[in-house]
Amino acid sequence: MLGSTHGTLSTDPRAARAVACSERCGPAVRHSTDFDVGGRPLHSPVPDLDRFFRPESVAVIGASDSEGRPNTGITRQLLAWSERVGARLFPVNPGRESVFAIPCRPRVADLPHPVDLAVVLVSDPLPVIEELAESKTKFAVVFASGFAETGADGAAAQERLTDAVSRSGLRLLGPNTNLNAFEKFRDDLDGPAIALITQSGHQGRPVFTLQELGIRLSHWAPTGNEADLETADFVNYFAEQPEVGAIAAYVEGLRDGRSFTLAADRAARKKVPIVAVKVGRTETGARTAASHTGKLTGSDAVADAAFRQFGVIRVDGLDELQDTAALLARARPPQADGVVVYSISGGTGAHFADLAATAGLRLPELPQSTQDELHQWIPPYLNVVNPVDNGGHPVGDWRGRKIIDAILADPSVGVLVCPITGPFPPMSDKLAQDLADAAEETDKLVCVVWGSPVGTEDAYRTTLLGSSRIATFRTFRNCITAVKAYLDHHRFVTSYRSPFDDAPRTPSPSARKARALTRPAGRLSEHAAKQMLRAYGIRVPREQLVNSAAGAVRAAGLVGYPVAMKASGPQLAHKTELGLVKLNLTSASQVRDAYRELTDIARYEDIDLDGVLVCQMVEQGMEMFVGVTHDPVFGPTVTLGLGGVLVEVLRDTAVRVPPFGEGEVRCMLGELRGRALLDGVRGAPPADTDALVDVVLRVQRMAMELGDDLTELDVNPLMVLPRGQGAVALDALAVCR
Repeated sequence: MLGSTHGTLSTDPRAARAVACSERCGPAVRHSTDFDVGGRPLHSPVPDLDRFFRPESVAVIGASDSEGRPNTGITRQLLAWSERVGARLFPVNPGRESVFAIPCRPRVADLPHPVDLAVVLVSDPLPVIEELAESKTKFAVVFASGFAETGADGAAAQERLTDAVSRSGLRLLGPNTNLNAFEKFRDDLDGPAIALITQSGHQGRPVFTLQELGIRLSHWAPTGNEADLETADFVNYFAEQPEVGAIAAYVEGLRDGRSFTLAADRAARKKVPIVAVKVGRTETGARTAASHTGKLTGSDAVADAAFRQFGVIRVDGLDELQDTAALLARARPPQADGVVVYSISGGTGAHFADLAATAGLRLPELPQSTQDELHQWIPPYLNVVNPVDNGGHPVGDWRGRKIIDAILADPSVGVLVCPITGPFPPMSDKLAQDLADAAEETDKLVCVVWGSPVGTEDAYRTTLLGSSRIATFRTFRNCITAVKAYLDHHRFVTSYRSPFDDAPRTPSPSARKARALTRPAGRLSEHAAKQMLRAYGIRVPREQLVNSAAGAVRAAGLVGYPVAMKASGPQLAHKTELGLVKLNLTSASQVRDAYRELTDIARYEDIDLDGVLVCQMVEQGMEMFVGVTHDPVFGPTVTLGLGGVLVEVLRDTAVRVPPFGEGEVRCMLGELRGRALLDGVRGAPPADTDALVDVVLRVQRMAMELGDDLTELDVNPLMVLPRGQGAVALDALAVCR
């Protein structure tokens, strides 16, 4: 039975890419269980990038030592980097006998043995790539631009480059990349490191410079246009490196959504946080990203949902990227999720606490026993409930440290934040030192916001930045963003279960029934779309399709009055606007008149009908919407939201990328602004949310099994009945490939 998925593999380009990648990334045993019912991979290989980041031999194609030439500066940097990593460098250039006193080979074929890494500095890299493949080179980097980022001709050139690489055992970084992978990393820093991935090299500079603040960086992968090696490959690799505490990424577009979610899944299993800036939130950003890297950014709502599903922490600014990644890389897991604000000013504490609570952080009221202890050293007229206002941190004795230790000793406290809006020596100096000393002796997170715009103060530069146990920020917002991400990440990975483990691998009998309805291609009538839902066990009203007024009257008697009547045809997407829906018909004469009116309107509007539906009336319930669309990057997606005629106006929806489980559907419900309506308001009974969850999961199964055959599905309205009574799909629209 498991072998039944093989039939889909040859026609799915995503599966073909996964197979090709597995063959190039290393030996692997392939089984049918490596793919879901739609032929999409359920596992991703980890590329062996050790010899990319730490090669034993490096060839520079187009090497130069002529002053004033761009290739000369690059060759010089590569020579210095090769010496640092212990690699031997081979210049290749037919016009030179030597480069920087190193003998130069005229061609790749003249290299004495296969090299680990080749850096290609020529403007037309394709012939060189083919030569490198022949010589069994492991990795190549192509700096040249003028590929997919420039338009159709460049995209065609990049496709030829990709094809050449896919036919070989070579792995390629680029094109349109730079020298970031070969930067000089500080080797005198300890602790977990940040691994950096950027599609635009300059955007990684703020994270790279964290080294000057004492935060270790281990790798930098500037992926460029990602003709071969992509963001997902580096996430897979970095998640397996023991020194990596967090992955920071600047993403302009993803080449393949499934590859990325599989990589993010690996990181979640390994409990390695990913912090990412993903451009494309706006139409302008999406256009700019496409022109820069030649990629589809896809629907931002889909990308955002996929990030949340797999625990990727999305931030907006590069400053947030560096601060959040730095905190997550170095902080130990939280012992509690309570945040306490400690300040020398009541106004500062109140301001920070207000922003933190608005962001969703929990600021627990300290128990009376802790308050009593704090009032031993803080005057009784000052507030110590949370925020804790000390009225001025003690300078001349031990009381300041006692206050901090008492807060950290409280079991409800997992994070202590001290906002210092400006230096006020000696008080701020002593406060910084007490915080640093306390942080060294606790497993709890201690954060300081140093608000001085100068940033040259000794308390900041030496005391705070000199401590590897304190997380130091310059703004309230960045501190709150990072702390929330820290608590959310550990909450997520603690309960994470990979959805790929439970993804269906064997097609259901429903798939055969439903697939028969997808022929011919195009929009299905409501009747046919409901048959597809019925095949997957989704309840629809009692109804009959009729082609005469007399047949409508007979059908109404069988269905049971009152009835609804609707025109049914493949051209009909919005029947209500055309007057092609009649509700609450209670007699044979009304049914007969309604049939004639519906068919007259259809003839007037030149609409072909396959008949008129006589349907059971279902009125008591909550109108919801469940749909399927295809994202160009992530493939099938499932959307849930408030339904009815105002669905496009309200736009209260949540989206997910299959596969996902029941827990994720309940999270979707929690994201809806109108979620409380399902619990019953103004005397209405609570809705059957269990039945709603079941429908979403069945629609997901349909989306996965039918794949590209089902390009669009709208179930609207899905009437969710009172608790225990189920849910009924009152209308449906389906579009087939």
